[in-house]
Amino acid sequence: MSKKYRLLMLTTLIISGCSMCYELIISAVSSYLLGNSTLQYSITIGMYMAALGLGSYISKYFKKNLFNVFATIELSIGVVGGVSSLLLFLSNIYISNYAVVMYMEIIVIGTLAGAEIPIMTRIIEEDENDLSVTLSSIFSFDYIGGLIGAVAFPLLLLPKLGYFATSFLCGLLNILCAILILWRFGERIIRVTLYRVLAIVIAAFMIFGMIFADNISESIEGGLYRDHVIYMEQTEYQKIVVTKHRDDVRLYIDGNCQFSTADEYRYHEALVHVPMSVADSHSDILILGGGDGMAVREILKYDDVDNIDLVDLDAGMIRVCSTNPNITEINQNSLKSDKLSVHNMDAFEYLEASEKTYDVIIVDLPDPNSESLNKLYSNVFYRLCKDRLEDSGVMVVQSTSPYYAKDAFWCINETIASEGLYVKPYHLQVPAFGDWGFNMATKADFVTDIQFDVETKYLSEDNVAGLFLFGKDEIAEQTEINRLTKPVLMEYYNKAVEAWN
Repeated sequence: MSKKYRLLMLTTLIISGCSMCYELIISAVSSYLLGNSTLQYSITIGMYMAALGLGSYISKYFKKNLFNVFATIELSIGVVGGVSSLLLFLSNIYISNYAVVMYMEIIVIGTLAGAEIPIMTRIIEEDENDLSVTLSSIFSFDYIGGLIGAVAFPLLLLPKLGYFATSFLCGLLNILCAILILWRFGERIIRVTLYRVLAIVIAAFMIFGMIFADNISESIEGGLYRDHVIYMEQTEYQKIVVTKHRDDVRLYIDGNCQFSTADEYRYHEALVHVPMSVADSHSDILILGGGDGMAVREILKYDDVDNIDLVDLDAGMIRVCSTNPNITEINQNSLKSDKLSVHNMDAFEYLEASEKTYDVIIVDLPDPNSESLNKLYSNVFYRLCKDRLEDSGVMVVQSTSPYYAKDAFWCINETIASEGLYVKPYHLQVPAFGDWGFNMATKADFVTDIQFDVETKYLSEDNVAGLFLFGKDEIAEQTEINRLTKPVLMEYYNKAVEAWN
């Protein structure tokens, strides 16, 4: 193969990598905005593969001026892919049918990418006259490019650049490939000057988008949240946003509200003080999740606490909540306590590796809206928790809403009980969330004669008994156990979200 056509092989590598990034961006943004990541990734992959076939089929109708066709494909993928994340966020804010924009992006990018290889094959074959070498070379570069894009997106591009800058960068790379072709094969392209000017203008637009990606992000995020965004960061694992309206500070993770300062004390008092009042000892405490430091704040009210182990996967979350003055004012700098040891690792892996036992285990994890989180609500996970629990210890699990996600709540209850633990559910009204529930478990049966020895703003010995009472419309008839091999909880939860949206 001649040197001039090796340039086309390089563009194949880049285009394939960028196309893979576009599809991952569409999947990730849709999961971020709509939840149910399994559905979003499955739809994206399925439609993308079908669109590749469609593009390959359509390519046979292009018989003349193949370099013009190829350059047009390059420019088109760059434009559509470069603005893909921006269009998705804008459609979520301003139009009612987000899915239409999502599907159109998948189909257009997939169709263009599918037409690329047949067109390039015919271009090279016309001159080289060796189809076997041409096909093997093109497909090799195409597959390797896809692998590079699939690895680079989650490990490098998204954590470092975020959605907008990543899509603009990939768009720029596509346009640069077009520019290389326009200059190297200019004599074979009709109206090449027009193409070159257009490519330079689009490339400048992509560079402009990359430079001002943070400004665009701030403007878009302002439309997604009801209050003024005062802090925003894409960590390696999640998008952290802090908003403020007067005295109300709210923390969001991947678009989901984690707390509001107007009422977070209700949630955290119920989460911490109910199990702490049942436990015989408070010496060693384990918190799984709880990187905002609110649960730690409540635990530190007990003088007999000697050690707190907090396990949170995201070091960025700990950093933000231990340094941001809007949050440290609320958690009272609890994350800097000498009694606290922070472990930035997966909660499942921590329980597997640890041999330490605890008097109280507090599971304060986000709702089970993804595969990775669903694992932390499985029967095997609660089995590990049981192994780490003292014989007289108490465990509590935040369990979503028994009203809005009734089946999910009672699935968690049944899953904990399936591991031989005695479980007692309770709930309360948290205005920011609505009716919110917890499941408390021990190795031996216990009574809920609860008394509080610490200062509280909401809980009292008079109202605590009501936490354990449920209405008829808050009790599920029958739910399955959530297993690692059969994650029914995620289905229960996603159905509840769809129903209430």
